[in-house]
Amino acid sequence: MTRALVIVDVQNDFCEGGSMGVDGGARVAADLSEHLEAHGINYDFVVATQDWHIDPGTHFSETPDFVDSWPPHCVAGTKGAQLHPDLDTDEIDAYFRKGAYAAAYSGFEGLLAPEDEVATGDLEDDGDEDDAEVLSLDDWLRQNEVDEVVVAGIATDYCVRATALDAVQAGYSTSVLLDLTAGINEERVAETIAELEDNGIEVVQEQVQN
Repeated sequence: MTRALVIVDVQNDFCEGGSMGVDGGARVAADLSEHLEAHGINYDFVVATQDWHIDPGTHFSETPDFVDSWPPHCVAGTKGAQLHPDLDTDEIDAYFRKGAYAAAYSGFEGLLAPEDEVATGDLEDDGDEDDAEVLSLDDWLRQNEVDEVVVAGIATDYCVRATALDAVQAGYSTSVLLDLTAGINEERVAETIAELEDNGIEVVQEQVQN
């Protein structure tokens, strides 16, 4: 099996102090760094996703319902869109940006970021680019013959959930490292865990990944 760790949206705006800070977000960033130091050898590849919003339409709202609409966050090229400083990026092989003009909860909606921009980059209107020439996360994983996906990050009940469900639907053996996630709503997190397991996704409730 060729295994990839997919780190979902561990960005400043989703951690404490950000525009949509999730309790435990900074802890996830630091714990992921420790996890990679201790268990990075267990992964053939490590990738990270980023919300990278330019004009996502009704996903942004001044009066959000916190279900389908949210306060502005992770605007492309801003500090809020950067990965949290406690996340060690040395082991990350590729970055995938999503949501330029839509909500895009799943990392599988992400497109490969230019290598020279790495985790931050400058605000650019990607609408002029030929998306057909940019690898999606699924394209990249298949190109690298990955067949097992391990998911961690923020938020458990939104982007982690969507990414894991898309991974298993795409045919990858999929697991979620629950201790390396942070959720928004406790009740929804419990529902998410049940949904993931019902879809054949292993929910691992300890950090060690063998």
